[in-house]
Amino acid sequence: MVSTRENTVSAQALPAKGRSPWADARRRFFRNKAAMMGLVILVFVALFAIFGGYAAQWSNEELDYNVMGQVAELGGPSFETGHYFGTDDLGRDLFARTVQGTQISLAVGVVGAIIACVVGTLYGATAGYAGGRIDGLMMRLVDIFMAVPYMFVLILLLVMYGRSITILFVGIGLISWMEMARIVRGQTLSLKGREFVEAARATGVAAPVIILRHIVPNLMGVIAVYVTLLVPLMILTESFISFLGLGIQEPLTSLGALISEGAGTIAYGTTWQLGFPLLFFCLTLFGFFFVGDGLRDALDPKDR
Repeated sequence: MVSTRENTVSAQALPAKGRSPWADARRRFFRNKAAMMGLVILVFVALFAIFGGYAAQWSNEELDYNVMGQVAELGGPSFETGHYFGTDDLGRDLFARTVQGTQISLAVGVVGAIIACVVGTLYGATAGYAGGRIDGLMMRLVDIFMAVPYMFVLILLLVMYGRSITILFVGIGLISWMEMARIVRGQTLSLKGREFVEAARATGVAAPVIILRHIVPNLMGVIAVYVTLLVPLMILTESFISFLGLGIQEPLTSLGALISEGAGTIAYGTTWQLGFPLLFFCLTLFGFFFVGDGLRDALDPKDR
């Protein structure tokens, strides 16, 4: 009887097992209904982009001569003809082209966001850690770059070096890193005075190692949130460029290019040519926005 009572007292005296901040953030994220809805939307769009081509009965370049020239009458969505989303004005399968457009738009958004994230993080962390005149000079350069209209720079790059998808990737990424640099620089200023950074500096660790090993890992929460909000901005930029006819060129396509084509033919009653690409465009943007808001609330609930 005494031993049982002693075991109960000792069990009550044991400290409760704590959770890490990342575990708490993960629980808050999964409890956010809007964030979970956005995650489901993104998974659906990603599965459509990856596996949608296997369900298409027509390729994105194949012409259906039976509907060419009479798209408004025969080119609508039909499972009998295999055109699930209908055809465009040239008789090409819109389902296959929407799959390809979703792939290109997602690739531009993700790759552009990664480039902007890497460049902006390294630049901002270096400026914040160096401080003093170096910090002032580096951030004044950022202010000068931000004063230049980024869309003009991107169009100039596409005109000078050709309208290729590589230039589009690099151009969108390299003109979007400045906001990231300012955010990372501000966070670095608050981190470089912490005890673990002072200890690393006192033991003779080089500045680049401190930045990469101690400062950048502690900024991953902020970086993750900003990347999820940066991807839709990249997609919007690419779509606007493609809408102007300066982005993705045939035979490739993107959601922006498909929306531009659909807007040009909607007067002929081909609402599906605009509706389906616009649907996936909006789903992608809403998904990233919802997930980004959920990550922000989960990683920093004080800002809610």
